[in-house]
Amino acid sequence: MHPNPLFRSEDQDLLDRLVSEVSFGMVFLTTPDGPRVAHAPMLTYGTDDIRFHMARSNALTKHLDGARALITVNGPDGYVSPRWYDNRDTVPTWDYAALELEGTVERLSDDNLETLLHDVITTFEGRIEGEPWLASESSERVWSGLFKGITGFSLKVEERRPTFKLSQKKNPVERARIAAGVEAYGNAGLAHWMREFEA
Repeated sequence: MHPNPLFRSEDQDLLDRLVSEVSFGMVFLTTPDGPRVAHAPMLTYGTDDIRFHMARSNALTKHLDGARALITVNGPDGYVSPRWYDNRDTVPTWDYAALELEGTVERLSDDNLETLLHDVITTFEGRIEGEPWLASESSERVWSGLFKGITGFSLKVEERRPTFKLSQKKNPVERARIAAGVEAYGNAGLAHWMREFEA
């Protein structure tokens, strides 16, 4: 988390929206073999329940149940050039949106893992234009093979540490110019968050 309080937010809807829009994060845990990280798609179930799955063979899987872990969700980020500032006698910076979620992890039951998989498919198929792929198109052999190879988890969120570093130190006219600049540079996602975020 960035140390400047200007870049923080207590807006729960904003934090949930970041997790929902990104739907992918990194799960960190210190194991007996040292620190490890896993990358996983994730969905929110209420404000304090983040669910994800990973391969049973992942180095974290056997250590997560009952452990206190950290998840990071990284939103859009990008370079900010002084060419967009009123005063060019400065240095570039990097703007970004990110959220750290800390809490205790519980292994999901098979029924809850099944629900999670269907929810993941429904969520992401719904973001693609056209006729969606359905889980029922998988044969029982393929589906059960997948199911046997993964484990589902729920992180019960106890702490949230957000950073929304989106050029809040600049005046509104300058921020609009920066957003237009990063958008023209090919970073529409970061520009969107700059325009939406209210410091």
